[in-house]
Amino acid sequence: MSDHARTAAVVLAAGKGTRFRSDLAKVLHRAAGRTLVGAVLEALRPLGLGQVVVVVGHQADDVAAAVDAAGIPGLTTALQAEQHGTGHAVQIAMPALADDVERVLILPGDTPLLTADTLQQLLAAADGRAAALLTARLADPTGYGRVLRDPDGAVTGIVEHRDADPRQRAVDEINAGMYVVAREPLTRALGRLDADNDQGELYLTDVIGILAGDGEPVAAVVTDEDEVAGVNDRRQLADAAAVLRRRHLDHLMTDVGVSVTDPATTYVDVDVEVGRDAVLLPGTILEAGTRVGERAVVGPHTHLTGCEVGADATVHSTRGSDAIIGMGATVGPYTHLRPGTRLGVKSKAGAFVETKNADIGDGAKVPHLAYLGDATVGERANIACGVITVNYDGVGKHHTTIEDGAFVGCDTMLVAPVTVGAGAFVAAGSTLTDDVPADALAIARARQVNKEGWAARRREQHDG
Repeated sequence: MSDHARTAAVVLAAGKGTRFRSDLAKVLHRAAGRTLVGAVLEALRPLGLGQVVVVVGHQADDVAAAVDAAGIPGLTTALQAEQHGTGHAVQIAMPALADDVERVLILPGDTPLLTADTLQQLLAAADGRAAALLTARLADPTGYGRVLRDPDGAVTGIVEHRDADPRQRAVDEINAGMYVVAREPLTRALGRLDADNDQGELYLTDVIGILAGDGEPVAAVVTDEDEVAGVNDRRQLADAAAVLRRRHLDHLMTDVGVSVTDPATTYVDVDVEVGRDAVLLPGTILEAGTRVGERAVVGPHTHLTGCEVGADATVHSTRGSDAIIGMGATVGPYTHLRPGTRLGVKSKAGAFVETKNADIGDGAKVPHLAYLGDATVGERANIACGVITVNYDGVGKHHTTIEDGAFVGCDTMLVAPVTVGAGAFVAAGSTLTDDVPADALAIARARQVNKEGWAARRREQHDG
């Protein structure tokens, strides 16, 4: 059993996020590739908690689906159909707690910069105490609840900004909205909450004042302001995403051994994996679980979403989505790899090549200016400039197969379904509608006819 097996987390994710001016619930907005609530859940994952309860409200089904997809053990949801404050949200969550839960870690669902290390510190501070809360000191604490202390430094309560008097507003220590509270004192304090405040809501912050007033020991852990920053509008979302990307790039450079030429112009989501000695050049964007192998070079000006880049591959000035790039492959510049593309080992997709649902074999080359859709290209095949697989007939898609070692000449149309056999040659300028046998030469174009003197006669007719 883990040290925290009898600790449950309650994540408050019921809010709408009015300041986002969005049809999407606030906690479903993404920062560096993760939803806000997903980032909070990832901070919880290493703690080994016995249970996680996410309180949902606005767009409850969508939020519940998003948190379920995170795959956190012991996760359940509780519905706050009407929002009457953070205290009310925790009241809603309490019946969902397992009987053996002894204390509760309470977190807002819009704090994506929170780390597991900070939560470990908060949990440790709560040992032997009724409660512990996370705080930070801000140069400008406007809008935040203030932490109140007695002359000896003991926490006596929290007052929201809108309810604070001038003396309290002068306090620079703010409440981060993150707490660990022993279950029995929490249950008692929740039962004593009232809505006698400016918002007419049940404030979770009042729990700390109630416990302190009862003489219960309350600890405070002061942390970096980045860790506790909530995201309440799109500017704050952009700021949080920048911090997350910076952290991830720092990790890749320091802990993995990745070279990032210009971190300021390199955008890498937090779930992207990059191997040792890989190089990320300026203008690179890596999203949605992209994986880059060791010694690969990506960029400049490359945007990959959900792609796998093999070791020693080179990807320049390329847009790729849900594609696999094999070891030692060369891609770009100005290449578009659409979903379903697989490039084999030491293959090539060069300048102005577009692929979709295409399997390019090991050592095959598509050097430039080609479209391969719904196609299989065998090992060592060569696809010359201007080759197009004509895969759509206005109703359905059809497949083209180019077998091992085949050579398809420039400006060839392959009208699918069609197969070019192993080792076959297709003459430049052909329009193929029939299969080509292995080792054959296919010529599918009109024979050239030279009409001597035709141009001169035409000019004479025009001038005359």
